[in-house]
Amino acid sequence: MVSAHEVALLGRDEVAAGTMAFRLSKPAAFAFQAGQSVSVELVEPPTEPNSTRRVFSLASAPFEPELVVATRMRAGSAFKRALQALPLGSGLKLRGPRGVMTLHEDQERAAVFIAGGIGITPFISMLRQSAHDRLTRPLFLAYSNRRLQDAPFLAELQTMARRNSRFRLLARMTDAEGFVDEGTIRRFVGDAAAPLYYLAGPPAMVGAMQGLLRAGGVPDADVRSEQFYGY
Repeated sequence: MVSAHEVALLGRDEVAAGTMAFRLSKPAAFAFQAGQSVSVELVEPPTEPNSTRRVFSLASAPFEPELVVATRMRAGSAFKRALQALPLGSGLKLRGPRGVMTLHEDQERAAVFIAGGIGITPFISMLRQSAHDRLTRPLFLAYSNRRLQDAPFLAELQTMARRNSRFRLLARMTDAEGFVDEGTIRRFVGDAAAPLYYLAGPPAMVGAMQGLLRAGGVPDADVRSEQFYGY
């Protein structure tokens, strides 16, 4: 059963061009798994239709004292405009956690994350928690954005890759380098042990990656995905 909570807006930070992270208070009874999502609801929503609530993956890890969600700030979204203008300390309603795109338990099997843009949010949560727990599972992240300035959390991910020999990062800027293809993924993953693939990003990107993995012989049972709408 999905639980309802009251939380407060603690802060907001620009984490990439046109992308904001919102820090929320964490209820004492709130527990979640890295990769899960929540529904955030405005107490006084705009009058425009469908502007009351949105579902966000949590970018924060379970061990952290605050909850963090991040989103592209589209000009056409009344909900996002209202959230950005909300005074710090204001109340919000939160429902969750929900979602099943969480890390597999077998530490011997590698996890291969393929993210596009704001699709990085469930994976940054998983990576932060894995580093905190000192897990030994091999981790790979292929992360696509149009430009460097469009890539949320990239500096943190690069630091993680330098500090953790079990984590490999491929950051691809598509305006300059083109899209990730099946050959790129195959070379990047190499001989990783029985990898499970996790996909998150725009629907077109997730669909394309599913097709590439299937063409490369990856069974559908070894692919988990989440689509992000409303870029």
